[in-house]
Amino acid sequence: MANSNRTPAGMPSQRQLRVGELVRKEVSDILARGTLADPVLDGTIVSVPEVRMTPDLRLANCLVMPLGGKDADKVVAALNRSSRHIRRELGRRLTMKFLPDVRFVIDTRFDDDDRITSLLRREDVRRDIEDEDEDGQDRDGH
Repeated sequence: MANSNRTPAGMPSQRQLRVGELVRKEVSDILARGTLADPVLDGTIVSVPEVRMTPDLRLANCLVMPLGGKDADKVVAALNRSSRHIRRELGRRLTMKFLPDVRFVIDTRFDDDDRITSLLRREDVRRDIEDEDEDGQDRDGH
């Protein structure tokens, strides 16, 4: 009998989402406490909007953004240097069979949204969208 609980290809499982949220909450708390001994991170507020887990739950990719996006590259580099300390703190806080390695990457979703919005506001794109809406179909007849 086929397993009906499978997720579509490329979509995270419920387990990945649940573990990712647990890791996100704890990483956010660790960063908020300011216990990391890196001068780049002193006084820097870092948000962790999402943590993406690999299917085997061995790697946690933490999407982070410093407040205002200031010195994002330096902050991500400092967080990756501190990943051992953060992983050790996670081990104290979470009960898991395998503790994931933690990597930090810049969250570019807001920049991507702004770029797409500005593209949609361009006159030539707006004209194409209006032409498609008037016909009820696109120019190819679809």
